[in-house]
Amino acid sequence: MLPSSVKDDEYKPAKFSLLLRLSGWCRSILADKTSRNLFFFLCLNLSFAFVELSYGIWSNSLGLISDSFHMFFDCTALLAGLAASVISRWRSNDNFSYGYVRAEVLAGFVNGLFLIFTAFFIFSEGVERALEPPDVHHDRLLPVSIAGLLVNLVGIFVFQHGGHGHSHGEEGHSHSLVNGSVNHQNKHGHGHDGGHDELRSPGTGSSKQILQGVLLHIIADTLGSVGVIISALLMQRYDLMIADPICSMLIALLIGVSVVPLLKESIGILMQRTPPSLDHALLECYQRVQQLQGVYSLQDPHFWTLCTDVYIGTVKLLVAPDADRRWVLSQTHNVFTQAGVRQLYVQIDTAAM
Repeated sequence: MLPSSVKDDEYKPAKFSLLLRLSGWCRSILADKTSRNLFFFLCLNLSFAFVELSYGIWSNSLGLISDSFHMFFDCTALLAGLAASVISRWRSNDNFSYGYVRAEVLAGFVNGLFLIFTAFFIFSEGVERALEPPDVHHDRLLPVSIAGLLVNLVGIFVFQHGGHGHSHGEEGHSHSLVNGSVNHQNKHGHGHDGGHDELRSPGTGSSKQILQGVLLHIIADTLGSVGVIISALLMQRYDLMIADPICSMLIALLIGVSVVPLLKESIGILMQRTPPSLDHALLECYQRVQQLQGVYSLQDPHFWTLCTDVYIGTVKLLVAPDADRRWVLSQTHNVFTQAGVRQLYVQIDTAAM
């Protein structure tokens, strides 16, 4: 009897830990203002997307159907942002030494690709329907399109006025490699991000990119709802059935335009492009460091974005034999910290006599 009881004891905690983890995720979503807003608007948006799709099929309106698909993909953006906001707070480990903060970048990239595909599909379908305009039951379009506009206005209000988190400073780190030995110096910034490790604390940056991406989707969807309202009015008053496919093509263009900034930013981060916001600041930093006493030259600078607003860099300094390496390291760290580089690795080489 003993082995079976042991198996039962081992089995029950496994089920409990799964429930505990799910409840932990729910608490994490509801405890954070950004993820909470994402969750509630996701539920609202998903519900109305089904309403729009049903009315679009019932009324044979491609404009309404395309707008509903746009809302469905808005839901994928919201879901990806919600998942990223949770995953990005997971702790780093041996395999993922930087943690999971790039989950939001990957989610934005994948979502952008899906949106481009959807925009192309809707536009091509709109062109076909423009050549042979279908009979649309326009009397059913106006109420649901107005309701869709109200839903999107709620989203704009929530994410533009209620989604701004408070950013906290955190401890920056500077590492140096001097003559084969590694020296570490920790320099404190404005403050610590409560309870997070250094590489997990970019939660505020992740929230910023997620909110920007979601807001772009909602604004484009709002304009799409306005297009459906205009097409419904044109069909009611002037019997212009071609207004429906034209509306769907405009929605497709809006989807494409709204996703370009998100794709551009996510591709730049994944390709480890030098942060665009540091393009001019880094040149000034290089000049200031090379003017430090005892520094001959700055070589092999590399700077990249870990995730939104979290910049990491490496530089190599060639210094005089009598240079104060600790002072040079401290001053170099201060120069790049002021520019917004959160983590800096400095290799210091001594020039030959």
